[in-house]
Amino acid sequence: MRISEIFFSLQGEGALVGVPSVFVRTSGCNLRCVWCDTPYTSWSPEGKDRNVEDVIGEVKAFGAGHVVVTGGEPMIAPEIVELTTALREAGLHITLETAGTVFQPVACDLMSISPKLKNSVPSERDGGRWAAQHDRLRYQPDVLRRLMSGYPHQLKFVVSEPEDLREIAELRDELAAEREHIVLMPEGTNRDVLRERGLWLAEICKREGYRFSPRLHVELWGDRPGV
Repeated sequence: MRISEIFFSLQGEGALVGVPSVFVRTSGCNLRCVWCDTPYTSWSPEGKDRNVEDVIGEVKAFGAGHVVVTGGEPMIAPEIVELTTALREAGLHITLETAGTVFQPVACDLMSISPKLKNSVPSERDGGRWAAQHDRLRYQPDVLRRLMSGYPHQLKFVVSEPEDLREIAELRDELAAEREHIVLMPEGTNRDVLRERGLWLAEICKREGYRFSPRLHVELWGDRPGV
């Protein structure tokens, strides 16, 4: 499979924020979010082809107990089932970060599902070339239900504006999702923007009973690979 990067850091988002974790970032994605913060795995996929044994050896060398398989979209990576099975056999806690558009029977301890809202459609970025495909694929309720029923999970939504909460509520009701499984995170890679959005989003989470997530890695190290 094509791997963009493997690095040791802190989980920056979601229920396990702050946990030291090895990140295995696959390259390649079936979506093109307008605000994608890893364009080197989607808009212009980069990386090296590596086998499962090679990846496992590098992950184990860090000596961590948690691993995060992310992307891009790891569910479309060849041998993703074999990779997660090998990580499980190595005794690691596995978080898999996915947009929830594709199902694979992976080994996973926390399925971190990030359904893409209308705010992700890339029409302004690329003149519409990717817009139709992205909008058609970004929300797959049958796949989401299968992931939610099969794994411990969180639904992590990227929020740009307060108006996004109406769409989140609609998806919550359609998927019969429990509020304690819903995580809201401000969109952005600029620290000032994250703080401004985080302040009003935190109040919404208090009111609605959702979990708030910072983007800890951006706050600590900025918007760059390898963190």
